Amino acid sequence: MKIAIVGGGPGGYVAAIRAAQLGADVVLVEKQYLGGTCLNVGCIPTKCLLHSAELVSALKEQGEEIGVEASDVRVNFPQVIRHKNAISQKLTGGVAGLLKANKVKKIDGEAYFGGPRRMKVLKSDGTEEDLAADAYILAVGSVNAVPPIPGMRENPNCIDSTGALSLETLPKSMVVIGGGVIGLELACAYAAFGTRITVVEAMDHMLPMLDGDLTKVGVAHMKKMGMEFHLECPVQAVEASPAGAKVVCRNKAGETVSFEAEKVLVATGRRANTDSLHLDACGIRHEKGYILVNEKMETNISGVYAIGDCVKGYAQLAHTASAMGEVAAENIMGISAVYDESTNPTCVYMEPEAASVGLTEEQARAKGIDYIAGKFPMTANGKALILNGGEGLVKIIAGKQYGEVLGMHIIGPRATDLIAEGALAIRVEATMDELISTIHSHPTVSETMREAALDVLGRAVHIVSHR
Repeated sequence: MKIAIVGGGPGGYVAAIRAAQLGADVVLVEKQYLGGTCLNVGCIPTKCLLHSAELVSALKEQGEEIGVEASDVRVNFPQVIRHKNAISQKLTGGVAGLLKANKVKKIDGEAYFGGPRRMKVLKSDGTEEDLAADAYILAVGSVNAVPPIPGMRENPNCIDSTGALSLETLPKSMVVIGGGVIGLELACAYAAFGTRITVVEAMDHMLPMLDGDLTKVGVAHMKKMGMEFHLECPVQAVEASPAGAKVVCRNKAGETVSFEAEKVLVATGRRANTDSLHLDACGIRHEKGYILVNEKMETNISGVYAIGDCVKGYAQLAHTASAMGEVAAENIMGISAVYDESTNPTCVYMEPEAASVGLTEEQARAKGIDYIAGKFPMTANGKALILNGGEGLVKIIAGKQYGEVLGMHIIGPRATDLIAEGALAIRVEATMDELISTIHSHPTVSETMREAALDVLGRAVHIVSHR
C-alpha cells in the first residue's frame, strides 16, 4: 500500500509514522519545513517566549517575597528569539530523524491535484512529477487570516503571529487586534517583557472557548499586568502614525476612538491553507477551502483523506491534527478507527495558564443537561500558593444523576498539564466517587482536582463547601 501525504506538520508527520508502522510505503510532500506551523511559527515558539516571560514575571513579582532578590532583571530580546529558534530547530530535526527511521520518503515541493485522484508535485528544484498512490492524506494546515481592513496590508508595522515571533527588537507598545488564544498568549509574553499592550476585540467577551469563571481570572490577571482591553470595539481602519501605526475603531457607544503603537498584532483567526491543492480538480467537497470529512477522516473521494486545520468542523489544534492523522492512517491500512473530539483539551498559555476539556457550565446549561458543579480555589492549595501565590481555580461539571465527569476547567499553575486527568476521566466515564477515591499526592497542584470533585458532592475538606 502506497500512501502520499501532503504536509509535514503535526498531522502529516504523525500520519506518516503511523502508516509506516503499519507497513505502508509512505511519501511525504512538504513545501516549506517539517513540523508545520506548530513547531516553527506556532505552539512551540510561542511557548518559548512565554517561558522567558514567566521567568521575568516571577522574579519581578515574587522575587522579593520569596527571598530571591534580583536588582537588575533585564530582557535580552535577541537572545529570547535565539533560544526560540534553537528549540524549534531541535524539534524539527527530531521529526526529520523519525521520518528517516521509519523509512518515510520526503519530497521537497508543492503538491496539487491535476484531476480526479491525480496528484502532481512541483519540486523545489523547479521540476514537476506525477505522484501516484493508493491513498492520499491532505494535511496542509492553516495560515493567518488577514481581515479586509483599510490600511492594514499597506502598513509594515502590522504583523501577524509569525511576525510577532521573529521581531528583532522589543517594541515599546503594541495594539493586539483580536481577543482569542493567539492574540492573548502573545500579548501576555510581550506585556511581561515590558511592552505596553492594548487589546481591541469586536465581540463583547474574550476567549469564548473557556468557561466564564476561568476567563474572569485570566482577564483580571492580564489587567494587573498593565494590559488595556476594549471590547465591542471593531477596527475600522489602520492609518500611518509617527509611532508606527494608528488603529481606528468604533466603540460600543458608536464613537470613533484610536490607539497608536509601534506594532499592531493582527490575531483575528486563521484560514485553511488549501488554495494550492486545486481541490475542485479532484472533486473534493469543501466550504471556503475547509475540506469536508467524516469521522474516519475520509473526504467524498474514495482513497482521499484530510486531517488537521484544513478540515471543517473540528478544533484547530496540533494535538487534534495528530489524533486525526493516526485515525486516517489506520483506516487506510484496514484498521477501523474514528475520530472522537470529546476528550480534546483546549489549552491557553496566558498568565496564569488555563485548560478546559468537555462541557463548560454555559454549554451544559444551553443543552438542558441536569448537572452539578464544584469549584476549588488555588488559594487553598499549598503548592499553588508556593508557585504563583494561589491564583486560579479548578471547576468540575458532573451529571446530576450519576456524578460522571462532563467537563473539567482549570486556571492556575500547571493547568495545561493537569487537564490530562480530566480528559482521561471523560474517556473512561469516571464519576466523582472515582476521582475522590483516587489518592492524589501532596503537596501538588493536582490535589485541587480531587477537592473540586469533593465540592461537587458538598464534601470539600480544605474549603467550606458551597453546597
